[in-house]
Amino acid sequence: MKIAICDEETRGRERIRTLLDKEFSGAQTSEFDSGMKLIEAVVEGYQPDIVLLDIAMEGMNGMETARKLRSLSDVILIFVTRVKEQVFQAFDVGAFHYLVKPVDEGKLKEVLSRAVKEVEKRAGPAKFLLIKTVGKYRKIPVEDILYIENSGRKVILHTRTEQLEYYERMNHLEEILGEGFFRCHRGYLVALAAVSGYDSTSITVTDGEKIYLSKQKYAEFVRRCSRFMQGR
Repeated sequence: MKIAICDEETRGRERIRTLLDKEFSGAQTSEFDSGMKLIEAVVEGYQPDIVLLDIAMEGMNGMETARKLRSLSDVILIFVTRVKEQVFQAFDVGAFHYLVKPVDEGKLKEVLSRAVKEVEKRAGPAKFLLIKTVGKYRKIPVEDILYIENSGRKVILHTRTEQLEYYERMNHLEEILGEGFFRCHRGYLVALAAVSGYDSTSITVTDGEKIYLSKQKYAEFVRRCSRFMQGR
């Protein structure tokens, strides 16, 4: 997830970056002190998913920057302003939402959480997972995943050939992997394509391993599994 902060005030950028580092530490954050610099970066190939854009900037202001961005990208725009009345202009360029300075931590978290979900919805279910394990990044095909196991602040990715442990939130994986995966227990997320059998308390995957199936999740699992198999 790439998030751009565009604000000519250093203190404004630092405030937002601090909050992002706290609440969205997995995001790749870039800062720009003018609309022109942001546009130049996009023209040169930078593709942010979300832009936090100050309206009141010298030179190319936030509204001009937003119009130019719209001609280049379908990025999600969140305006930042000291004057609430300015935000009514924002919706002319398809703004997702707005934040009033000084940016409130709770409001930023709420708006960004919804924006992130919108980005993921547009992208559709992931075909690969980019993970960092043992100090390096790896691209794992989703079709190779059998199930994912919760392990404290980490998860364990069980694939057809190996097990990989890395830092990630199970809730986030459930969101980005989409309908092909089912949260059968608070500690397990199973690939429906890997299910080879089940009973009222467990699911068997194609390598013969069994994982827990919560009693409360059983009926929903049967429906989801049946629908998935019929749709293949």
